[in-house]
Amino acid sequence: MIDNLDIDLAPVVAEQPDPLLFVTVSGAHLYGFPSQDSDVDLRGVHLLPAADLLGLREPEETRSKTWVRYGAELDLVTHDLRKFVRLMLRRNGYVLEQLLSPLVVHTGAAHRELSALAPGVITSHHAHHYRGFAVTQWRLFEKTGELKPLLYTFRVLLTGIHLMRTGEVQPHLPTLIKEWDAPAYIPS
Repeated sequence: MIDNLDIDLAPVVAEQPDPLLFVTVSGAHLYGFPSQDSDVDLRGVHLLPAADLLGLREPEETRSKTWVRYGAELDLVTHDLRKFVRLMLRRNGYVLEQLLSPLVVHTGAAHRELSALAPGVITSHHAHHYRGFAVTQWRLFEKTGELKPLLYTFRVLLTGIHLMRTGEVQPHLPTLIKEWDAPAYIPS
């Protein structure tokens, strides 16, 4: 069970068709601004059977499932190990946040090994990932005026700055606000 969630997520792992190497909580819960109606974003890595990898058809590398359990909407997205590693090597900050999330539903040796590799794939090019996401969220905020894209803009900018300064992935906005002396109008 995850500390800030009131639901047992372990059965989700057992119900999946292929072995899961890890599952973590992402989204608003990881970022530090969940609301009462926030869905629970679960992210992880699955391991495809060898038969699926050794054929003429491309395997289903990404699986996505959304359903309601315990009164909460659960959103599970997993990538096959091969795809996840490709994303890590393409300087994708989002997969690093998933991998290194402290909100762990399921873990094992492969998760620990992937986590140990994470510092070696972090480069200054990750700044482009966070800047691009911030620009997208800012445009959405300008279009809608909603709070969520504004929070995401601040979150990804501060996460990117923190990563570039320290080499550490820190997606939790309240922690970032305290560490980087953010403006007073951003609630901590």
